[in-house]
Amino acid sequence: MNLKYAFTFLFSGLILTLVSCQEKSNDQQQQVETPVKDISLFVGTYTKKGSEGIYYYKFNPKTGESRQVAIGTDIENPSFLALSADGKYLYSVSEADGIGVVAFAVTDSSLIKINQAKGAGGCYIAIDKTGKWAITGNYGDGSLSVYPILADGSIGESVQTVKHTGSGPNKERQGAPHVHSVNFSPNNKDVFVPDLGIDKVMAYRFNDSTGILTEGNSIAVTPGSGPRHFTFSPDEKHAYVIQELTNKVTAFNYKDGNLEAIEEVSTLPEGFDDKSFCADIHISPDGKFLYGSNRYHDTIVVFEIDPATGKLTQVSHHSVMGAVPRNFALTPDGKKILVANQDTDNIVIFDRDEKTGKISPTGQEIKVSMPVCLVWGN
Repeated sequence: MNLKYAFTFLFSGLILTLVSCQEKSNDQQQQVETPVKDISLFVGTYTKKGSEGIYYYKFNPKTGESRQVAIGTDIENPSFLALSADGKYLYSVSEADGIGVVAFAVTDSSLIKINQAKGAGGCYIAIDKTGKWAITGNYGDGSLSVYPILADGSIGESVQTVKHTGSGPNKERQGAPHVHSVNFSPNNKDVFVPDLGIDKVMAYRFNDSTGILTEGNSIAVTPGSGPRHFTFSPDEKHAYVIQELTNKVTAFNYKDGNLEAIEEVSTLPEGFDDKSFCADIHISPDGKFLYGSNRYHDTIVVFEIDPATGKLTQVSHHSVMGAVPRNFALTPDGKKILVANQDTDNIVIFDRDEKTGKISPTGQEIKVSMPVCLVWGN
């Protein structure tokens, strides 16, 4: 090969190498720049100040940006929501006399009321894993009610109402039963119902063919604690209930439908003795961290979960950048937390460090009157 041809060959090879590198760079850039799909966010509110009902947003979990899509109206105080598994129907309690559940059809651009069923005015609603039944927790009269979900997405009239009995030592808050949440077990065979008024997590066996509940192995918690919201660990070996009145979390072993208390830890910093009431509780998708909301202390507490024992170690507290945090929600990818601040009319968006569990404000928020419940859609 003479020098002329050798040079031409080397030069052509260099050009091909440069073109190949540029193509790889473009491919990598395209992968990085692939837009993240918006997800639906539904916000339950109190309609006492300016809210018109249920607010429907599209939220980008990467950028934290949101846009309002619709409002579900003709409902008073839709304080807690549940979405069907296919995302086509949204169900809400209404803290109004005589209304148990209100059903809405969900489209890409609207929330359309379908119908409503009679009831006691609930504070919580959950849908079973068959999608055929909804159960409400009714704070005022200490009961829970089972409703059929019909084929067209509408809600039927209640097939069963179970009323609790008893009281607790806090005369101001525990003079009677007060059901505060309803929680289906991972296998859909048990329902756990924290009752603030009687200091028990009531347990029921659930028949998903008939919707009927029969009492199972209920468990008492510390007197005066006021159990409120409840969650299972992703590995299904443990469960946790947050106590409204004593600002503590009780951890349980969970097996074969039974709860066994293993520890109780404070959600507040050591030495704090001012007014505070816990509200909500959630676990990160990876199962490593547990979060709770402290109203009036106005923080989110972070706990690290021991994967072997399920026990908790307090990590940190973070200001919610508002007042009276109620419900909060981790994005499905676990990278952000949204906190609904009831008294400051804002939902504050935080980034979450997946290694430390700690959160930090992004500077973004959603302004809405008296937000109290956050539910992700599809």
